[in-house]
Amino acid sequence: MNFILKGISYALHPLIMPLLGVIFYFSKTPRFIPIEIVQAKVFSTVLLTVILPILVFFLLKTMRKVDSISLKSTNERKLPLFINAIIITLIVSRIFTYNEIPELFYFFIGLLASTITCFILLVFNIKASIHMFAASGFFMFAMVVGIHFKININGTIALMAILLGAIATSRLHLRAHTYPELIIGTLIGFIPQLIVLKYWL
Repeated sequence: MNFILKGISYALHPLIMPLLGVIFYFSKTPRFIPIEIVQAKVFSTVLLTVILPILVFFLLKTMRKVDSISLKSTNERKLPLFINAIIITLIVSRIFTYNEIPELFYFFIGLLASTITCFILLVFNIKASIHMFAASGFFMFAMVVGIHFKININGTIALMAILLGAIATSRLHLRAHTYPELIIGTLIGFIPQLIVLKYWL
């Protein structure tokens, strides 16, 4: 059981949630988007939201700014979150601009707001679950995409609800977070996506 729950934390890491949001959008949108554009956008997302943060992590580890990928202390989380905010800003200004794909533009704006909120809370020594804010942000975006395009995504909603529960259980089992930290993380993920949806729904 310990192996399974630990595997869930790694398999559903916050780094992959933006990528899942992008892939989900392109798989569900009824709009015609040339396959070359889709491939370029997905590749850019992988590069900026997965590969670059991993390289930054190893750099910070070499500089002894972080101890492990878990980022257990509030001080360890500040610099990675700040760098992530810069990366997301780059994404919304260069990769998913408002004029090109507004749905994904606002998805990343919501993620940026969640990241900044999480950073501000750290300044006040309040720790929130990054796993939960990333997963819940994607969950909310997926639901709104279904409403926006009037498609049935009940299976996705059910699966995401199960995965959210699995992530929360995993983080509690590994003693990475407390119940309040999980709740705060979930709200930080949900609320910004709710706020921005009025601009594109």
